[in-house]
Amino acid sequence: MTSSGKKGLLLALIAMAGTLPALEAQAGATVNFGPDQSVSLGFGMRTSYSSVEHGAADGSRSNDFNLDSARLYLGGSLNRQIKGMFNTEWDGERIRVLDAVGEFAFSPKLNIWAGRMLSPSDRANMAGPYYSLGGGYWAGVASRYGYNGGIFRGRDDGVTVWGNLLDGRLGYSFGAFEGHTFGIGALTQGQANGADLRASDKPMFAGRLQYDFWDPEPGYYGTGNYLGTKDILAVGLAGRSQKDGVLTPAASGDYRSWSLDVLLEKRLPGLGALSLEGAWYDYDTGNVIRAEQGKAWLVGAGYIVNRFQPFVRYQKFEADTGIDTRQADAGVNYVIDGYNAQLAALYSRTKVTGADDRSTFSVTLQLQY
Repeated sequence: MTSSGKKGLLLALIAMAGTLPALEAQAGATVNFGPDQSVSLGFGMRTSYSSVEHGAADGSRSNDFNLDSARLYLGGSLNRQIKGMFNTEWDGERIRVLDAVGEFAFSPKLNIWAGRMLSPSDRANMAGPYYSLGGGYWAGVASRYGYNGGIFRGRDDGVTVWGNLLDGRLGYSFGAFEGHTFGIGALTQGQANGADLRASDKPMFAGRLQYDFWDPEPGYYGTGNYLGTKDILAVGLAGRSQKDGVLTPAASGDYRSWSLDVLLEKRLPGLGALSLEGAWYDYDTGNVIRAEQGKAWLVGAGYIVNRFQPFVRYQKFEADTGIDTRQADAGVNYVIDGYNAQLAALYSRTKVTGADDRSTFSVTLQLQY
């Protein structure tokens, strides 16, 4: 095969593999083949040491080293309008597909994505563990989408229309997805058919609206903190709904959730930057999985100066079973190179109704290339 033929074949194969999300594009290498034609490759990892109260088999404090996350980022661009991405994640036993998205970028105001991706949701879920204030939300206390929603790590198969209007200050995203993955014990539509559970197969609809009063935040994915690089005052509203979206061997029910989140970050000349965040959630599983039905909220604050960012966060989930889960976090990030290189120390205290309190101390290293 000629060099031009190999080039054409390669571009055809990666046409739908796409570009990395805007935030993840901080890391990685890009090879250009022509005008607006390129392939990019990156790698991300999070590894940690943790010590958990009552975490050992004999009830004493555990001491563990963990590979929390390992990701490969692959992106490609066929032209200015057709792009894509293909990302993988280590689930503790094997490498799985994280994202596989075909992207059609008509303009900053109109984009259409199809494949496997995060469906529109709250800021914490759209930022994920790599771009959150300390990453502590990933325990799934208040923002539960990455924990119990979607096929893997909160991802779902579907299509999304999104864009940024009003000089980038108004962001919107709306999509239709497979759904049927809400709560421990929930069945997919295929599993429900196999169990002879009679239920409709309607899509899950998800949407998010966000307005930035200060600096705009372009793009589909977000970040939980800008590390003192922007002045942010943003309010976001997100919701999801699916008829017969909650399926179990015993029953089916409609799924609905909505959330409201706020982020404020202000740079103080010569003094660093202050950040404040808050969010409110309402989850409804049609009374089928009451352990995942209820209300939740979180608040957090951080202050970055000279690469050090101390932070605190408090989360609470009030399940309709009467069992509350509360978690308080206090930690400090050492920001070496934005979100590409960070070292963090975190102390967490978790309280669950009817269970012993548990404290956790962890040190986490995050790298992205």
